[in-house]
Amino acid sequence: MKTRTLGNRRFKSRFSEKAGMAAAYGLLSVFGFVFVYPLVYILFISFMPPEDMFNPAVQFLPSVFSIDNYALIFSRMSFFKSIGYSLFLAGTSALLQSFACGLMGFALSRYRFGLKKLYLLLILACFIIPSQVTMIPAYLGFSRLKLIGSPLSFFIPAVLGQGFKSPIFILIFYSFFNTIPKALDEAGQIDGASPSRIFFSILAPLAFPAFVLTFLFSFVWYWNETYLTVIYIGNSAKTLLNQMAGVLSTLASEAMRDPIAAKINVPVKMASAMLCIGPLLVLYLVMQRQFVESVDRAGITGE
Repeated sequence: MKTRTLGNRRFKSRFSEKAGMAAAYGLLSVFGFVFVYPLVYILFISFMPPEDMFNPAVQFLPSVFSIDNYALIFSRMSFFKSIGYSLFLAGTSALLQSFACGLMGFALSRYRFGLKKLYLLLILACFIIPSQVTMIPAYLGFSRLKLIGSPLSFFIPAVLGQGFKSPIFILIFYSFFNTIPKALDEAGQIDGASPSRIFFSILAPLAFPAFVLTFLFSFVWYWNETYLTVIYIGNSAKTLLNQMAGVLSTLASEAMRDPIAAKINVPVKMASAMLCIGPLLVLYLVMQRQFVESVDRAGITGE
């Protein structure tokens, strides 16, 4: 009887464990489908020939995979020049912002000074205040410094800790450095290391997850920003998204008097969307492991 009872318990335990795993995988599959489906849909539509838009039998998969939509976009713009400029603008701004926010988070975490709590409160306030409120004062300041029309209008705020979403990155570094024991700083001071040496040689390598997280999010936000890019840099901002918007606007104006042409433009719009998000997908695939580890470790509040 005891052997049978133990066998039943083991069976129930294994059954409940497998049922739990099946439920978890099923839930993850549902969430994965919700996130992946729009991307797959855009990808398939982008390869549709114009005839498929009028074919009721074609709903999801194109009848023939065609690259004519991508060829049309490439013929209307200098794609590689635009993507190069976007990589330069977003990548440089993200690097400068990561460095500046790391220094500020280090100073807030390791040093005591007057009005420190007020400074943290002001950082939170800067995060809460929408960018539309500070847009006009920033434009006037850049105009007086003759920075309008130059990428320096992005680089200088980034290196001064005033880039896109900088307050949240400063707080991420501040929380991350608080998890690192101060005994490491004291050991460096005993060996005669300066504060800058302590930061670059001891704490910065340990804060690598926070740097990766800051760089990736900064890069995405700078890459997707179009409104402020046009305002601060103007027509000289040959970024991929701005050039793509111009191409789509031209195609839309050409199709205003032709409803059929407007419907044909749908696959072209999907192709333009894939070209805009493609570099971000490649960046995530390359740095996927570092990104997941960074999100995990940067969320630590104490050890």
